[in-house]
Amino acid sequence: MCNNEDFQENENQLLWTKSAGFSDRNTRLDKFWGSVLEEEGISRGKVKDWIKAGFAEINGKICKKPNQKLMGNEELTLKGEAELTSLVPEDLPLDIIYNDGRIAIINKPDGLTTHPAPSCPTGTLVHRLIHHFPEIKDMDEWRPGIVHRLDKFTSGLIAVALNEHDRLAMSAAFAEREVNKAYLAIVHGVPERPFGEIDAPMGRHPVHKTKMAVVLKGGRDARSEYETLWSDPAGRASLVKVKIYTGRTHQIRVHMAHIGHPLLGDQVYGSMEHARLEQDDQQLAKIAERQMLHAYSLAFAHPDSGEEMSFTQTPPKDFITMLKELNKSVQRVGLIGMPCSGKSAVLKIFEDNKVPTFSADESVARSYEKDGAGWELLRQRFGNRFIDNETGAVDKAELFTAMRENDDLRREVMNIIHPIVQHDVQEFFKTHENEPLAVAEIPLLLEGGWHTKKLVDAVIGVRCPAEKRTGELREKRGLDPEILAVFDSWQWDEKAKMDCCTAIIENDADLAKLASETGRILEVLAAMRKDKETSFENYLEKLFSPDES
Repeated sequence: MCNNEDFQENENQLLWTKSAGFSDRNTRLDKFWGSVLEEEGISRGKVKDWIKAGFAEINGKICKKPNQKLMGNEELTLKGEAELTSLVPEDLPLDIIYNDGRIAIINKPDGLTTHPAPSCPTGTLVHRLIHHFPEIKDMDEWRPGIVHRLDKFTSGLIAVALNEHDRLAMSAAFAEREVNKAYLAIVHGVPERPFGEIDAPMGRHPVHKTKMAVVLKGGRDARSEYETLWSDPAGRASLVKVKIYTGRTHQIRVHMAHIGHPLLGDQVYGSMEHARLEQDDQQLAKIAERQMLHAYSLAFAHPDSGEEMSFTQTPPKDFITMLKELNKSVQRVGLIGMPCSGKSAVLKIFEDNKVPTFSADESVARSYEKDGAGWELLRQRFGNRFIDNETGAVDKAELFTAMRENDDLRREVMNIIHPIVQHDVQEFFKTHENEPLAVAEIPLLLEGGWHTKKLVDAVIGVRCPAEKRTGELREKRGLDPEILAVFDSWQWDEKAKMDCCTAIIENDADLAKLASETGRILEVLAAMRKDKETSFENYLEKLFSPDES
């Protein structure tokens, strides 16, 4: 496999740097490097020759013994030489966006190395170019027509000159920064500012010589600008547009990592973030098999006519798939209704339909237990006034009586308990972020302003006739009419609640009818998810159209 990013290259000299881990303990040095370089097509015999010639180092000291056993915690380097053979055209597909006989614009797929190198003598973009444009073969021995390059795993637009005159002119335009280049990248997290400039000199990493880095001394000028175009609802990742004003190796990858937002799939400059992604979301990690970077737009003056040329290219399938998958955050549904309206029964029906559910009442009950969050905060404010001497938990009856008698105290208690429930609900939604939807029964959702804070995506109301709610259902719960009236007085009236709902479940008959109503709501919620998906697809189509570039 050709991968020019795994080693440092100098003409026909190669330098590989690797760290030996515990699993490599007692492995022979030549066997270690033979395994590492197997995919590069380098034999173990060639590795032995290089080691014997003094081209191998262990922790900075030359080692000429191929059979040297490793301890399992060393820094290893190996130098080598490989000869390129003459270029042979390869009859493989090439996505030619533009061709006027003088220049061509190619949409390079990810995974394709731009030009040959000692470790990658075949299977490059150049090998395909000389098949489709045989006239360029004699322009340059190894890089005919190439005026700039893209990393192997970066997709997108690359310009090619089809004669030597235009190659020199375009190379000069790139060197003089007269070419406008913009990339699309999907990065971890959400940048603090929607726009930003990164002016940070770059050079070789002081320790890991195969990597680039922002350096304090000795670096070359490197400047980028980014704009956040979209962030997923869960804040896991963002789509950013990056313009580069210099063309340093791995510039975008290094600069975005430097500000704390490495590219998804970049296991070199975002290894820690990628490891967390693999642990937290295997589906996203599976899609991110390469760094999510795409050369989106290219603008320059034609080297012959001087005409302003501008090209854009929609990102490839894996890039779009990643964005769509990120947009599939859990549909957060809040369930509300008046006391004794049948909310618990509806929640049970959701459970029976394999939908994750949450009960605010149960959350409050847990927080009132000894050492719970509510228990602790109430004790800090009121001492042991509302603590049961026998159980040590919050005395709910005593607390209810006090809240009933003192409205100021009731509001104070609500201000203490509501943030606890809100935290629990947010953790619930986070736990189920890969589910299509999750339902949280939150009686005081509207009163707490959760809908205006966008803490839920849909509000489902349970509406029940007054005679059923205050009669049959009240009796099932064992509530006195007076107590129910108190609960009612602490909430909005039913009409005000239902007017704020996305959809309503009518609880005006038996359980069979209630189950049917809940099933209808499941269909409504599924349609909302589908609409969201279609809307996002339309958004991306518009975003990536040339007019939006």
